Amino acid sequence: MKYYEIKTNPGIVAIKDIPVLGYSEFAEQTIQLLEKSDVHCINYFIHENKKNTRFFILLADDNAHSLYAYTHEQTKDVKELESMTARHFPLHIFEREIHENTGITFINHPWLKPLRYPAERFDQSKSLKDYPFYKIDSEELHEVGVGPIHAGVIEPGHFRFICNGEKVLHLEIQLGYQHRGIEKLFLQKRHLLQQSVLAENIAGDTATGHGLAFAQLMEVLAGKEMPVILQIERIVALEMERIAIHIGDTAALCGDIAYQLGQASCEALRTLVINSMQDWCGNRFAKGLVRPGGTNFPLSDGVIEILTGRLDDVHKRFMQIADCIFTSPGILARFEKTGIGTTKQSKLAGAVGMAARTSGIHRDIRTSHPFQYYRTMSYDPVILESGDVFARAMLRKHEIDLSYGVIKKLLALHRNLKSVELPKPEYELKLSPDSLGISITEGWRGEICHTCITGSNGNMELYKIKDPSLHNWLVLALAVREQEISDFPVCNKSFNLSYCGHDL
Repeated sequence: MKYYEIKTNPGIVAIKDIPVLGYSEFAEQTIQLLEKSDVHCINYFIHENKKNTRFFILLADDNAHSLYAYTHEQTKDVKELESMTARHFPLHIFEREIHENTGITFINHPWLKPLRYPAERFDQSKSLKDYPFYKIDSEELHEVGVGPIHAGVIEPGHFRFICNGEKVLHLEIQLGYQHRGIEKLFLQKRHLLQQSVLAENIAGDTATGHGLAFAQLMEVLAGKEMPVILQIERIVALEMERIAIHIGDTAALCGDIAYQLGQASCEALRTLVINSMQDWCGNRFAKGLVRPGGTNFPLSDGVIEILTGRLDDVHKRFMQIADCIFTSPGILARFEKTGIGTTKQSKLAGAVGMAARTSGIHRDIRTSHPFQYYRTMSYDPVILESGDVFARAMLRKHEIDLSYGVIKKLLALHRNLKSVELPKPEYELKLSPDSLGISITEGWRGEICHTCITGSNGNMELYKIKDPSLHNWLVLALAVREQEISDFPVCNKSFNLSYCGHDL
């Protein structure tokens, strides 16, 4: 096997040290590595110069806690390659993106459809209005379109159902309405403060998850290691974000099945959690808290008192309402065996995060590729197997309980550590030249991956982002098959995927 092994998260490698393989060897090695159940593709993308296209693939070995990096390079006039998707389906999403951006056709790809219709797509003649939806010709079937403008005033996305009566036979999800160009903006906005603001707005409900992925990526590229106390504070913020969103999602699930007590109670509790973040850093979504090189908001004893007291109250009250939710026959009848994403389907889609862990797949970056203070502590994620709305609701309860325990332990440790003056953020970091850096965090939805390639002067030449929603939208589409279309809202809420996280 010809690859460079990255043994840390975040990690860095000199571009010259990454093996370059011919495409046949590149594809064969990829398939052989991915045949192992503990190995999955973290990211696969291209980097172009004037003459050549270089393919970078990054595979995660969850058992060895390592990342494997290797590449393939070819001239730009090569426009056909044999698809790897037919042999390992989770690669479909990456090949679709490369095809849309470069015009390269992957021969024998089973579903080579547009991914986003980015503004700078290779074929400008293709647009959203011409999306090639799957169709079934039958007088007994009908199509139902939902969105892209939604009654809930959420982000734009279109759902096209093919139904037999009320039963869903097929759902196709069309995204890509915003054309935000986030990855390109990272190259245009050269100042690290501007880039930090971009990072925490990739997906607004995951400001800490994406902000931390960016910050630690810049730090590893600059050769910086943060103090233990700051690493602890960052994990506290990440787990606070997880608790807040999970409680909010529980409220949304209760609302979709008309359980108003659960909805109102959880909405109030979520507010208490995010208000705690405002007490900490002045923003309820923790924007501005995580910055490369240091922090402007070190935890004080006063803030620790607020966090501890409020979390104790929220945890106690949430567990009480959760007991009401998960012992109600009416609620369980709506949740159980609704919207099942099987283990096989989730593996084929390349599911990550909650979508994986509720389908019997042990996938959690906090244990497989630990980062920040997770490297020191032990974390054992909950794995459920039913893959239905019930599992996705129940996992939220378990993860809230786990996150509460992690935060309590870390805040107690923080008190006992020798007080040190934490560094302020650094916005003039000099990045290592001609290097590839990779940073992975476990956001509340799942695996977040940020990758950066620098040039000879240390400036960014490429910035690549992968939000967990990129994989998990397909799991939602598969989970609603054979369901009543009226169950789609509760299925959709149980995943709560990100439109903007997909539409970069």
